[in-house]
Amino acid sequence: MDDIDSQDIVEEAPAKNTFIAPSIDEKQIFANNSYTYHSALPSTILANKDTECVLGVDEAGRGPVLGPMVYGLLYLPLTLHHSLLAETHRFDDSKVLTPTVRSNLLEKLCTPGSDLFENCGWATRIMSARDIGANMLKPAIYNLNAQAMDATIALIQQVLDAGINVKEVYIDTIGKEEIYQRKLERVFPTLTITVAKKADSLYPSVSAASVCAKVTRDAALEVAYKALTADAHGTSADGWGSGYPSDARCVNWLRGNLDPVFGWDGQCRFSWGTAKDLLDKREFARKVEWPEESGGDGMLALSEYFRDDYDDIANWWGQTAEEVMI
Repeated sequence: MDDIDSQDIVEEAPAKNTFIAPSIDEKQIFANNSYTYHSALPSTILANKDTECVLGVDEAGRGPVLGPMVYGLLYLPLTLHHSLLAETHRFDDSKVLTPTVRSNLLEKLCTPGSDLFENCGWATRIMSARDIGANMLKPAIYNLNAQAMDATIALIQQVLDAGINVKEVYIDTIGKEEIYQRKLERVFPTLTITVAKKADSLYPSVSAASVCAKVTRDAALEVAYKALTADAHGTSADGWGSGYPSDARCVNWLRGNLDPVFGWDGQCRFSWGTAKDLLDKREFARKVEWPEESGGDGMLALSEYFRDDYDDIANWWGQTAEEVMI
């Protein structure tokens, strides 16, 4: 998948003391599940459900080999689009903002009484590394673009179902913007949809959505790393860096934590080339040759080969590549 420039890696790594937003469900993250979070409806929109709104969508974590991809969505009254987000709070593409600024902005968005909290609603879809990889490795491939499109459509539809009067939608593109836009227009024919490259730098609602996505991903990496290290006090996820293949900390973590049989925890995207390459190298992983199933009633159940008293498991169930070569 896409790498990032080395100078950007520091900013892509989770910040120390990242704000743990309500979009973080530790049980779901520990279980490597995908899930969706929606904030409460903002008070200004609840007071007048006819309020015309603008909505932005962006993602964080498309390219990493570690951790989830997160789609973020934010909506607010159309009349406040630029004044509140761009002028008052100076939202921008999350990659331009420092980790601390991103974290502080999302914390304000979650603070009752703040102008952001009272006027903005937001949502995230956390797509776990396990689910991304499993979908991409299916015989009928469910590729990342299709998964991303479905996540975007579902988030928008859920906001519409909540009764929000959305008029304009801005989205950062996946691939060619005109193709992506036509697909979304067919799904949402009553909305004015704009899909553009670098939309997170052009439209404040997309900038805000990118912050929601990025800070949620940062926090998800933090709690996932805490679970893996069994550190009750919490450890900064600096140990595995940004999760991008071009980040030396990420690759070093993968090498140092590779189980020779099972690979890694569900926080790794096994379908990524980085993971496949490490699994293919004899110095890191053990290769096994599996016998063809003969079928028939004489076949034992899979669980039978894991009994403590089954002495022939090594000879029957599989041989390491090294043994085969002898």
